[in-house]
Amino acid sequence: MTEEFSKENAQQIAVEFMSQKKNTEKIDIATTEQDHEDWVIRGTCPINVEGHPWAEEFEVVIDTKGR
Repeated sequence: MTEEFSKENAQQIAVEFMSQKKNTEKIDIATTEQDHEDWVIRGTCPINVEGHPWAEEFEVVIDTKGR
């Protein structure tokens, strides 16, 4: 793993990805773990189900190339 690709880089990529995917700016990261050379980021983002707000859980896996 290169030093340039840090935990913070992985979190930023996950937040940007989920913000675009769910069309929201409110992304809460719960955990960030390194699994071999991949980063696994878990958290929640708000969704609206028939007028009721809910927190949807997500998991994003990012490899050493930032994908």
